[in-house]
Order: sequence, then C-alpha cells, then structure tokens
Amino acid sequence: MENSREQFDAVIIGTGQGGKPLAISLAGAGWKTAIIEEKYVGGTCINYGCTPTKTMVASARVAYLARRASDYGVNIPQVSVDLSKVVERKNAIVESWRESGAKSLENAKNLAFLRGTARFTGPRQVEVVLQSGKVRVLEADKIVINTGGKPVMPDIEGLPDVNAMDSTGIMELNELPEHLIVMGGGYVGVEFAQMFRRFGSRVTIIQRGNQLLPREDEDVASEVKNILEEDGIDILLSREVIRVEKTGNSQIRATVHNGDPEQQVSGSHLLVAVGRAPNTAKLNLLATGLSTDKRGYIGVNDKLETEVPGIFAIGDVKPGPAFTHISYDDFRILKANLLDGGNATIRGRLVPSVVFIDPQFGRVGLSEKEATLKGIKYRVGKLPMNFVARALEVDEARGFMKVIVDAGNDQILGCAILGLEGGEIMSAIQLAMMGGLPYTKIRDGIFAHPTLAESLNNLFMNVDN
Repeated sequence: MENSREQFDAVIIGTGQGGKPLAISLAGAGWKTAIIEEKYVGGTCINYGCTPTKTMVASARVAYLARRASDYGVNIPQVSVDLSKVVERKNAIVESWRESGAKSLENAKNLAFLRGTARFTGPRQVEVVLQSGKVRVLEADKIVINTGGKPVMPDIEGLPDVNAMDSTGIMELNELPEHLIVMGGGYVGVEFAQMFRRFGSRVTIIQRGNQLLPREDEDVASEVKNILEEDGIDILLSREVIRVEKTGNSQIRATVHNGDPEQQVSGSHLLVAVGRAPNTAKLNLLATGLSTDKRGYIGVNDKLETEVPGIFAIGDVKPGPAFTHISYDDFRILKANLLDGGNATIRGRLVPSVVFIDPQFGRVGLSEKEATLKGIKYRVGKLPMNFVARALEVDEARGFMKVIVDAGNDQILGCAILGLEGGEIMSAIQLAMMGGLPYTKIRDGIFAHPTLAESLNNLFMNVDN
C-alpha cells in the first residue's frame, strides 16, 4: 500500500549548523516544518569537526605547556598523556552539545523532528525511512538540503587493507600511536599531526604539494612548516603516496615518490586527511532534476537557490568554504529572505578561518596570492611575533602577523595571523574591515599595554611605502 503524503511548508534535510536554527526559526514563524536527521544532531561541527577536535587540541596544548614548565621556572617531574581520558573528555562535551541540540528540536512547536534517512522521490517530495523502519513521505514547497560532507579516502593501492583512519576514526583511539603517518598537509592534517606529536607520538606528514596549507601564501606555509618541525614532526613535501601495505611486524608501510627513486615510510598508524566530499549520494537528486558537479556538490546562486525552484542547499553540501560559521551565515541569509522579505546574498561576504595549530593561524580576506590574481595593487605589512611584548612575556613568540592593504585607498584587504591567539587578533582586524576603517586608524590607535591588540600599532606601521 502506498504511504500517505504529508504536507509541510518546509522540509529540511540535515541538522547541521544551518539546518537546525533554520528549522526552529521557520517553525517559530508558523511554518509547518519537518527536519530529518540520519544519525546525530549538530552536523560535522559538533560531532566530527570543531567541537571534538578543538577539545582534544586543548588537551594537547596542556601537555605541551607542562613539558615546557621548566622554561617558566616551574618544575614538573614527569608528563604523560592518558589518551583514553582525553577521548572520554571529548566524548562528554560532544554528547552534551548533541543532546542539547536534539532537545531544542524535540521541544520546538510546529516542528516534526524525524530520525531517519531521506531521499527525493520527486521535485517536492522526500521519502524518509525512519530508524524504526517505518516510511513517511513528505511534500513541501520549500526544501533545504543541509547534509554536509565526509572525509575522502583516495584510490591508492592497498589502502582498504591497512585499517587507515580518517579524521573521525582517529579521535576514537584509546592508545597513542607509536608513529603516526599523516597523509595530507592541509588544515586537518596539520592540526592532527601537531596534536598527536604533543600527546607523545612520533609523527610524519606526507604532502603531495610543495608546501603545507596549499591555499596559503608561501611565507605562511614555510613558517608553519618550521613550527611543526621545531615540535619534532617529520615533513615530506612533494611526495605522492602510491602504495600502502601491512608489514610482518604489524606496521603500515607507505611507498612514496616525487619522480625520484621510491621512498618508504613505516609507521604504526595511518591518518588520511586529503579532503572531504559532500553527502549527496543517498539523496536521489535525479528525482528532482538537480545535478551536481563532478565531486558531488550541489550548485547554488548567490541566494543559495539551486537550479530547481524551491530547493536550497546550505553548508558543506554546496561548493565554497566549508566552515561552521559559513553554514550559520547561510541560515541567516535564508531566514532573512524566506521570513523577513529580505534580499540577502552570499556575495562579497568576508570568510574568516582559524587553523588550530599552536600558535593559531587566523586568516580573513585576501592573501597576497589572491590579490595578485585579482590584479589589485597592494601593500604588505609584517611583524614577527618576537617583536610583540605580550608574546615574549608569556614565552610564546613563534610566528608572524601579516596584513594586505589596498595601495589606492588604504583599506585593509586581508590578514594572516600566525601567532599566539591568532584567531582573536584576526577577528579584531576583521571588525575593522567590516567597518571600512583605513589601516591608518589602527596604526594610530591607542591600545592597552601589554596586550596582543597593542601589536597592531606596529604591524600597521610596517606597511611598506
């Protein structure tokens, strides 16, 4: 017998950082709304990304500072890390956020919260196979796809046979790897590499490109490499993994090459951190007339509308920056347009980001590389962190600050802050950019001494002429 069709004003697939608040907002405005979640409320951020990783990064930083205690005149006889306790702490924080998110959906009036797997069966129709096995068919004029992404496992000989971990699996380890091989030197790879080095593992990064953090300027990537190497991490650049295999002593051996004779790296564990892909395979998008690009991403316009009227895509399932704060801004754009009669778009929005290595790397706006590609005439200001009083006082003076300024109108185009609390310093500069302040206002401003913000005076004094 055919399942009866239930009519809704809006159906949202996925409870990520855009989908959950959007569902609650639409329901609160009187829309009959349904939201569907296959597994855990909160999306990548709470369950597999920001919350768990930064919780574990915090534990790794404590271990790092404890080992450095003698630098501050404090004697700690021995430092050891109980990874099972680190994971237990991480799980508790994740679970608290997850439960809080689920309760907010369950308690929202006018909102049907369905736990199950969704697939399209028509342009306005979604079939949901609930965890109980029951099937419900939902119809709505507005459907929002917020299914997020997942780690990619590349097609490499032997990879399926060696128990390789992705960024989710590695956070469930209860014992420290003796030697962790990290395949990939992007944002995810460098965070986990430094984290496990600080926990006590030997770590080797194998990066296909000629620099870490391939999207960043060369000077930034080079300094990140120096910092990680100072922490005791081995880094192999311009090396491609062509084969992995188990050896007789239960080690994982990776064969790499860069055009020269092959090289072999052996370790106890392998983390694959070479990118992510959108969760679109199960959605049966053909039933809607929607297409994806070759990587599976759903294209949208500046208002997050897909090529099919009434269907929207937000968060990591669409092309573009895959950050929690971008997903949340996607929610704000849809809320403004659907509920408030607005005309909000993603055009021109600033995209800040922070890589939680230590010291942090915060960036917003244009890099030198991007400004050059756009043909913009710019000026650069740089300041080493060992010129910053506060950083010297706390003995964390690695890295540098860099700002890009429009040569014509003195507007700040972007910054890269690799240093103590780099994300917070970056955010202060972002506020100036949002307010349209010329860099001279910050250069000549009065900031309290001794703070990190005070260093902005000297940073902007160094803008070249």
